[in-house]
Amino acid sequence: MAFIPRRRPAAAALVLLSVTAVAMTTAAASPSPTPSPGTSSPGASQAFTAKVTPVSPDQLRHSWRRGCPVQPADLRMITMTYWGFDGAPHTGELVINKSVADQVVSVFRKLYGQRFPIRQMRSVEVYKGSDAASMKADNTSGFNCRRVGTSGSWSQHAYGLAIDINTRENPYIHPYPGGTLEPPNAKDYVRRPLDRPGVINPGDAVVRAFKKIGWGWGGSWSTEKDYQHFSQNGR
Repeated sequence: MAFIPRRRPAAAALVLLSVTAVAMTTAAASPSPTPSPGTSSPGASQAFTAKVTPVSPDQLRHSWRRGCPVQPADLRMITMTYWGFDGAPHTGELVINKSVADQVVSVFRKLYGQRFPIRQMRSVEVYKGSDAASMKADNTSGFNCRRVGTSGSWSQHAYGLAIDINTRENPYIHPYPGGTLEPPNAKDYVRRPLDRPGVINPGDAVVRAFKKIGWGWGGSWSTEKDYQHFSQNGR
């Protein structure tokens, strides 16, 4: 037997068409926002994730060179989530020594759980290996094969055993009279303690998290202060 569809009463059909038209008009007037890649809407709930992968020389064209105290094979890229200043989760990249990668992940997992805000987390490759440019951009970063000022000695960053966090909110302060700040746009963040987002204070959750893995904080140095700086040997 052939199937004969039932015909809707004319009145019901008109009602259905009217409702459909209203729904289409409403949808057109109120499009749903499309989230940016790597970002969720503010306040969204997202679990912490971290992926540790090898680093190739091509990924370190500006931050590594022959003669550095470590080889690219000694380093790892951590791709992980962090809370931004906008209250939304983001995905960042941090290059670090492979020997401490798991410990560093454990620290940032704690900071994520506490919703400690981070401005951005990008390899210094984005700034062509310039520490000054990375700091001015308020960037959180790890490995960078560079010396300590004019001393000639290798920075702990050159070993992948140091991390700078929120460089503007946590500046380096020169100890000599009339000394300048690094970065220079951090003059509003010199005082400690300071109750502002992204600021690291003595004994707070950030300091404790790094202390638990045995790392020291530059904010506890007796003369100069490097509030952004954490390292495995405390220097």
